[in-house]
Amino acid sequence: MADPDRQFMKMAIREARKGLGRTSPNPIVGAVIVKNGRIVGKGYHKKAGTPHAEIHALRDAGKNASGATIYVTLEPCNHTGRTPPCTRAIVESSIKRVVVGMIDPNPLVAGSGCRFLVEQGLDVVSGILEDECRAINRPFIKHITMGHPWVIMKAGCSLDGRLAVRSGQSGWITGEKSRHEVHRIRDQVDAILVGIGTALQDDPSLTTRLTARKGHDPLRVVIDTRLRLSTTAKMINQDSDAETWVFCGPQRNERQVDALEKIGVRVWPVTVTPAGQVNLHDVLDVLGREQKNSLLVEGGGRIHGSFLREKLVDQVKLFLAPVFLGADGIALVDELALDRVQDGPRFKINRTRRFGDDVLVEGLFHFTMKKGK
Repeated sequence: MADPDRQFMKMAIREARKGLGRTSPNPIVGAVIVKNGRIVGKGYHKKAGTPHAEIHALRDAGKNASGATIYVTLEPCNHTGRTPPCTRAIVESSIKRVVVGMIDPNPLVAGSGCRFLVEQGLDVVSGILEDECRAINRPFIKHITMGHPWVIMKAGCSLDGRLAVRSGQSGWITGEKSRHEVHRIRDQVDAILVGIGTALQDDPSLTTRLTARKGHDPLRVVIDTRLRLSTTAKMINQDSDAETWVFCGPQRNERQVDALEKIGVRVWPVTVTPAGQVNLHDVLDVLGREQKNSLLVEGGGRIHGSFLREKLVDQVKLFLAPVFLGADGIALVDELALDRVQDGPRFKINRTRRFGDDVLVEGLFHFTMKKGK
């Protein structure tokens, strides 16, 4: 093995990814314990309030942890929260060496975990596959430093950028493999958001439907300025553990509020923009305070346009189907009122993948992230 630290950290990253969509507001973390070149223990953080990855790995290793090396994607915590400090458990296990992917940006940790381990006489190395470790925890990093969830804009559209034909009925633009990937993405996020236009037109369930394992249903969020969501909407009346939240303007129909809340919907009145639309900064403020690390924005075009205009999108996942729907189709993005091409929201493509006949384009935006209105 040319570089064992990198190879074993890759394994720890694979462990960490098992917790995607389950750990908010905590990060996803993986740990692998190695002794004499052999893995003797591994684990990942499964849910906030439960043991961290290091504890699972130490329990898995048992007595074999003595004298071993632990690889962990994120700096071990050195404070008492809902669980005891992982640093003390590492020391008590007689681990001799700790290899860390990235320093924890949480001010409660921020290097103190590594310092404590060094003070206890352990050999500590950090920054191994740091970029990869940061990439899997972008939602946590943004939430812990900015107070807002990581925003992913997702859509399936034709090659000419249309979500549906002019009637508004999309049918299925993308293929079955793309639709399965969408459910896998939903399974890994904390919340999913649509506008009231999509809610009324498509009456979506916004659930996760996976065949290989039980999917996690994210929180359902609807932007509904005038509170038009029906109490008979499918997303409300279905077998799902996830809640539905509706964000509306301050001038709402109290009878409608009561009707929705009576069937379990949480209604959030927020401020509106000068154009009379729900203030998306307020929405992200609320979601951040409610400990949501990630938000999947599924549209439609008006919602996509609003998030882009406000520079609130961090990542894009765009499924392109090999079909044309024409200029009279429903646009992927509503008007942006641009005068110059260079003013258009531009993202950096970091991956493309094939799903059947479709192509998924993934990329990151580089807006200057500023919390506030």
